[in-house]
Amino acid sequence: MIKHKKRLDLKADFPISPGPQQFCFMARVCSIRGSKVRVGRKIHRSGLAKKKGGIGRHVTKTVKRKVSPNLQSKRVWVPELSKYVKIKVSAKGIKTINKNGAYVTLKKAGLI
Repeated sequence: MIKHKKRLDLKADFPISPGPQQFCFMARVCSIRGSKVRVGRKIHRSGLAKKKGGIGRHVTKTVKRKVSPNLQSKRVWVPELSKYVKIKVSAKGIKTINKNGAYVTLKKAGLI
């Protein structure tokens, strides 16, 4: 007879989003928008272009590539709390903070 092991409650053991004290420097994820590294493809072509006297360019293969978000490590001043909050944010996330305000944006992202 096989006894089953007790399953771990993953939600209790591993927090989904890091808080301000659990700031993670290694992950390339924006704290505000959640944008992260994406995988794409680059098309390799060979041959001489027709306008240069060739028979045209031909696709030979596609190669995987990574598209990284433009991440910056920033200290954002939050006037309502009168303190700095250290976050890793993309350039578009910085524009979101400038538009909506630091407190509202960080509160919505769950960092405060």
